[in-house]
Amino acid sequence: MAAIHYPQCGRAQQRVRCRAAAGGSIVAAAAAAPCAPVEASAANLKAARRDARRSVAGMWRQVQGCDDWEGLLEPPASVHPVLRAEVARYGELVDACYKAFDLDPSSRRYLNCKYGRERMLEEVGMAGAGYEVTRYVYAAPDVTVPTMEPSTSGRGRWIGYVAVSTDEMTRRLGRRDVLVSFRGTVTPAEWMANLMSSLEPARLDPCDPRPDVKVESGFLSLYTSADKTCRFGGAGSCREQLLREVSRLIDACAKDRPGEDVSVTLAGHSMGSALALLFAYDLSELGLNRGAPVTVFSFGGPRVGNAAFKARCDELGVKALRVANVHDPITKLPGIFLNEATAGVLRPWRESCYTHVGVELPLEFISVGDLASVHDLGTYVALLKSADKPRSCPDPKPRRRRDGGGVLAKVAEFVGRQRAGAVPWQDAALLQMGGLVQTLGLI
Repeated sequence: MAAIHYPQCGRAQQRVRCRAAAGGSIVAAAAAAPCAPVEASAANLKAARRDARRSVAGMWRQVQGCDDWEGLLEPPASVHPVLRAEVARYGELVDACYKAFDLDPSSRRYLNCKYGRERMLEEVGMAGAGYEVTRYVYAAPDVTVPTMEPSTSGRGRWIGYVAVSTDEMTRRLGRRDVLVSFRGTVTPAEWMANLMSSLEPARLDPCDPRPDVKVESGFLSLYTSADKTCRFGGAGSCREQLLREVSRLIDACAKDRPGEDVSVTLAGHSMGSALALLFAYDLSELGLNRGAPVTVFSFGGPRVGNAAFKARCDELGVKALRVANVHDPITKLPGIFLNEATAGVLRPWRESCYTHVGVELPLEFISVGDLASVHDLGTYVALLKSADKPRSCPDPKPRRRRDGGGVLAKVAEFVGRQRAGAVPWQDAALLQMGGLVQTLGLI
């Protein structure tokens, strides 16, 4: 397995500056134009800027969060149409993971991708997505599940894919986009890892471990644990696979297309959004993004780390847009009781508590007959695409859980909940109490 080469210690972190919404090319073109009345020039420049804000290419840095989406999310019911469409598009690219995931126990690809990477997007109905899949990503949490045989516990499973935009899509986006897409919780080992809610130092940079930067132990296990028995090319940890492939693509873009703008976009649902944020921090901390802006689009994502983790992500320029249903309990975990909003007599503990990273794009939907739908990715995407009814559920009918019920169903099964109509976050909160006590050092 090829080694990962870290940049020299003590390097200065590169910061990405936001361009004007219209882009420098428009200003330059106006300056180079023949002399004209001042009023006409001003009007043309204003019109050019307005047109630029109607296209992804004209405002891609704003879409990627260069200024924390200022002016694009207010009010929530009037999210900028370009941003709304792009967020929904990334949601669909995450949904492709669920559609391609093999849940047939009799299949030789059980709990892995059903298709080869060359045709995966086409097979799930996204032939025109504009991306070429370059690598599949596998993860193996280092946890033991009591109901599983030792031979199956900890085995690597397909967690998502790395892709790069085609030339045609690059022209539409205004830059070459390196994409990593992560699915959410499906396997028993994964939901067991979700319940490992104690904080522990990430220590991902060997040159500067930063012991104050802490993340959830379960997510860290899933990200860093290796499984060398995977039949489908998943040798090495999820982290090693991602750092090698994404840094390779960034370096290749710089070599083959010097001067071309490049972005790194990480999108995930539920547990997948936690992995996306961990990788965004890791890639930026090591400087392997080579100055390319790093953006996370999180759908129904939980908290990942403490206040120091958030502060370091901010320092590194990591941008995160958290699309969150206000009724989704997963977005309130871990740290349902003590978090970034902690005040009063508990305020001294706030720096040691779980803290959300980034900016929230709130949605609101709930179906009384199908409470688990509050966490369903398909509903998230459908609501984003339903601009005419931005705060109502576009499909109140019960939906098939593409993640097999994900965390909500597994948590309910774990505690043996039998009562009909119970509120799902109550059971989830009980399971978080052990991690809360452990985090505060009370035991």
